Amino acid sequence: MVTPGATTNADVTVPGARRGDFADASLDTSSIAFVLDCHVWSNDKVRVTARNVSLSTVDLPAAALHVQVVKRRVG
Repeated sequence: MVTPGATTNADVTVPGARRGDFADASLDTSSIAFVLDCHVWSNDKVRVTARNVSLSTVDLPAAALHVQVVKRRVG
């Protein structure tokens, strides 16, 4: 359960991910009660943060979480 304005994190292993790479996440569900944000926080690890933007407590659904990492181009 996530109270209004609160966040919860999920750490996902993504082999080859490095700091500075671009990361994106999606969830196999439809909801306007929360938003997802993510970033590569250490080698091979992506942190996904779900924030409750509604005015009521929500229960994040049991759904597949998808994470994509795109390598940063230098130069």
